[in-house]
Amino acid sequence: MNAPASEPTLERSPDRPGTPFASVPPAPVAPAAGEHAALTIVSGLSGAGRGTAARCLEDVGWFVVDNLPPALLPTLADLGGRGGEATGRIAVVIDVRGGEFFDDLQAALTTLRERGHAPRILFLEADDDTLVRRFENVRRPHPLQGDGRLVDGITRERELLRDLKAEADLVVDTSELNIHELRRKIDAAFADASVSTTRVTVVSFGFKYGLPLDADMVLDCRWLPNPHWVPDLRAQTGRDAAVRDYVLGQPGADRFVEGYADVVRTVVEGYGREGRRFLNIAVGCTGGKHRSVAVSERLAALLREVPSDGEGPGATTSVRVIHRDLGRE
Repeated sequence: MNAPASEPTLERSPDRPGTPFASVPPAPVAPAAGEHAALTIVSGLSGAGRGTAARCLEDVGWFVVDNLPPALLPTLADLGGRGGEATGRIAVVIDVRGGEFFDDLQAALTTLRERGHAPRILFLEADDDTLVRRFENVRRPHPLQGDGRLVDGITRERELLRDLKAEADLVVDTSELNIHELRRKIDAAFADASVSTTRVTVVSFGFKYGLPLDADMVLDCRWLPNPHWVPDLRAQTGRDAAVRDYVLGQPGADRFVEGYADVVRTVVEGYGREGRRFLNIAVGCTGGKHRSVAVSERLAALLREVPSDGEGPGATTSVRVIHRDLGRE
């Protein structure tokens, strides 16, 4: 989902100081079919990071709708409850871009509560200097600026949103936050354990068919002897015990894979701190049939191991293996 066109995104400068994380209620869990959907209203000042917050929610498993007319909120919430887990957690971005439709928000919230829904409100704000700088960086007018000055639009928007801010369950001031710090706040408030893990995909491939385009890291296994030249192993694959034992039994093979697993664990820890949830590791050999397959399976097994203390990357990592070129001639 893209950021709203009229809203600047957060600055990415890593040297800006962050603010302490707010104490917030536990993240809602997706309901079973027939129950009320978990509903979050995302609002706040233009330029304060609504689009960034929406993308963060989408990344941790929320079904996100941008710029929905508030009158449709009760209908959307009812539909979400029928859909079960797939649409059980709904986030709706509602703000002054809705024009006259925005005036329906209070009535919609009342209707939701009368029907038994318990919407949470996430409100994003920033100081005037920060908002002015963000709008000037993207060279766009404020949605309420009209023929006046930028600060006039900001002032008017603050007044329109004053009551909604007072009702908010969580108010986040993004003036001193970069995009990574905001993501960590959103994760702390809205991610559940099932989606807050780092998802690692290990893809075996053959170099002769080309590198996987989405690879974040590439591991080259072509230094290992090729089972293709062993007649008894040629027709088998890296999933077969004979090939696996041959590949991993080569001098230095275990040290190679275990060392790379340590590197990946370090990267996973860093990804977690930066709010990145997907890591794609490409493991290649010539044809993608023997060495890369055996090494991929061993690497994935090492990454799945949970430390004895139950902490660390192994405890917070989801790992899957894909053999892209297995079966190709």
